[in-house]
Amino acid sequence: MRHQRDKYEGGVTALVMGSSLVAAMGAFIFGYDFGMPGGVTSMKPFMNKFFPTVHERTLVLENEYCKFDNHQVTMFISSVYLVAMVVSIFASIVSKNFGRTASMTCAGVFYLLAAIINGCAANLYMLIVGRVLFGVGLGFANHATPIYLSEISPAKNRGAINIYGFQLAVTVGILISSFVNYHAAKIEGGWGWRLSLSIVAIPAVIMISGYLFLQDTPASIVERGYTEKGKEVLQRLRGTANVEREFQDIVDASEATKKRHNPWENILQRRYRPQLVLCVLIPFFQQLTGVNVVTFYAPVLFKNLGFGEEASITSASITGGVNFIATILSIYYVDSSGRRTLLREGGIQMVFCLFVLGMMIGLNFGVSGKGALSKADANIMLILICAFVAAFAWSWGPAGWLIPSEICPLEIRSAGQAIALSANMLFTFFFAQVFLTLLCQFKFGFFFFFGFFVILMTYFVILFLPETNNVPIERQTIIWKEHWFWGKFSADDTLDESGCRRPYFTTVKNRVPPNR
Repeated sequence: MRHQRDKYEGGVTALVMGSSLVAAMGAFIFGYDFGMPGGVTSMKPFMNKFFPTVHERTLVLENEYCKFDNHQVTMFISSVYLVAMVVSIFASIVSKNFGRTASMTCAGVFYLLAAIINGCAANLYMLIVGRVLFGVGLGFANHATPIYLSEISPAKNRGAINIYGFQLAVTVGILISSFVNYHAAKIEGGWGWRLSLSIVAIPAVIMISGYLFLQDTPASIVERGYTEKGKEVLQRLRGTANVEREFQDIVDASEATKKRHNPWENILQRRYRPQLVLCVLIPFFQQLTGVNVVTFYAPVLFKNLGFGEEASITSASITGGVNFIATILSIYYVDSSGRRTLLREGGIQMVFCLFVLGMMIGLNFGVSGKGALSKADANIMLILICAFVAAFAWSWGPAGWLIPSEICPLEIRSAGQAIALSANMLFTFFFAQVFLTLLCQFKFGFFFFFGFFVILMTYFVILFLPETNNVPIERQTIIWKEHWFWGKFSADDTLDESGCRRPYFTTVKNRVPPNR
């Protein structure tokens, strides 16, 4: 295919890896906050201080499905994502006008403030304020980081670097949160929860310090009018002076962007319908796997299913380790096997695990929620949950963030990422907010609910998601023109002889059709 024929010069350099490592701090904090709340809400001193009525219910209520069904607990966990959804819109403005690194620096400042306030929390209101500030940081970080990683990466390594700098950092954060919670729960005096809530101040300081020395992406620099500086940064990132082909594509994309001033108006145009739809549906599908609610509430879920308090945190740590290992595997396979292959395989594996888990929980607890797990059944369930987490970690986990960050051309990239992040945070908030209530109402059928949607989204990938692997980020448009369905929406776009989109003002009569 033409868009795969032309290769850019240069490769992965120490600057690319170092920049990715600094950017990964924001993703690490995001992942840490995925795993931290479930462990903290399993600590008796924390629950006694902030949610005493919920703690009392867990001691007397026999229905294992409904013990933790409380709106204050879910709001403590999920309020972060509602705030991040709103903030992502403002983050797109900062990212476009001041650069990706400016947005990530803002994230570090808010993360630091949140860590201080939560660690010193004296009442529920102070705790919620800290969570809100954390949500502001999350909105800035998760908008800028995936774009930053995609824009500094060579096309042939974009998937691996994006996963290394984002999804792997998220899984490391989840894993570290499990270990911190495990040891914090054993601290005498009952103040361990303060350590769990405040320790993110360390990576937040690293974020703020690192971004003072970090260069912005060439695309962002050129977009803001500093053409020569953008070329110099690109040469440093690629480790070669011969970057003319890639740099010209960036300049052409920037020129097209200047002709289309408002990215929010641009993304509503018919030609960008594929990107708009995918930026909404990919995050939606990622949440419909059910993995986030399992991660949020893993210790609580294991405790509800009879694992015991310490065993529940230990089991959550095991799943965090599996998540980490599987994500490392995805770094290699996402660029060698492609996005579609991983999404299909992961979907099949997740469906199997969800349906078997649902049947096992149904047989042991029925609809009454009264029952107990044998040691053998508990071990089998732990293995199934680990297999489920592994399938997500090498498929929808990384692809859910990678694909929206790479499919949008420069003129809609900030808006597209803001929409993808808003959708992700909205659906994360929704499922985190209603999970314990739905578990109480749906009981073991909740696992079948998620399994059904994983089947639907796997078919969607087969039919409607083109392969973006090894396609330069500034030449993504052509894959939509060649798609059997999305081609009808992209037919009015213009391409040059190499398959790269021409500037906005190119006339239709000069358009070169793509190879089919």
